[in-house]
Amino acid sequence: MGLKDITASTAELYTAQRVYGDPVEKDGIVVIPAAMVTGGGGGGQEAPDKEGVGFGLFARPTGAFVIRGSEVSWVPAVDVTAWGLAVGGMVISLAWILTRATRRRRGRKR
Repeated sequence: MGLKDITASTAELYTAQRVYGDPVEKDGIVVIPAAMVTGGGGGGQEAPDKEGVGFGLFARPTGAFVIRGSEVSWVPAVDVTAWGLAVGGMVISLAWILTRATRRRRGRKR
């Protein structure tokens, strides 16, 4: 398989099937999951017999469309890990700032 064949086959990765999951129906409610899919790649050819290609694909859930009767609503996905890391980072930063401020005040009083 040559470089052109490999790069042409990557077009199959960027389809709506990668972004939208199969609909799930229960009790008259239809849920269609959606994701953000990104990717990139590159390749090169040094000589007719020396070629290479690399490719990466990243997908993460973004939410779901919920269909109840004739109403459609969007329910965003919440990335608990990202929120936890952000809050943890803020707590550590705040503790560091308060510690430094307390040390400086104690140094001035003497």
